[in-house]
Amino acid sequence: MVLPHALANFNRHVTNPTAGLVAGRAPGFGIVLHKGRRSGRSYRTPVMVFEQDGTYRIALTYGRNVDWVKNIRAAGGFALETRGHVVELTDLAVRHDRLASWAPSAVRPVLKTISAEYYVEARPAD
Repeated sequence: MVLPHALANFNRHVTNPTAGLVAGRAPGFGIVLHKGRRSGRSYRTPVMVFEQDGTYRIALTYGRNVDWVKNIRAAGGFALETRGHVVELTDLAVRHDRLASWAPSAVRPVLKTISAEYYVEARPAD
């Protein structure tokens, strides 16, 4: 089972503001920069992200139906702050892999334990 939505709400208001201070620089983490579909408000969502061969993959620890995923899908792309740089990403797709074979081997057991079977895959815009 993915992490509960009550935890997501707590994280949105308490943990994310603090995590946002380091997530854009720490290895394995990043901040998705996106706008609300209806409000147009700017959001910064800390995520676990891994880059390999020019492709970025973001673990969907709360499942695939969270607002930020809906926002980036509606926009057709998004910006990702990672390791101190901002990368514009496009060609996004939500993929399923119950074994988390896309993730580094040290992270796979954690993703499997919390049943984070979905991830966003995206490539830098040209």
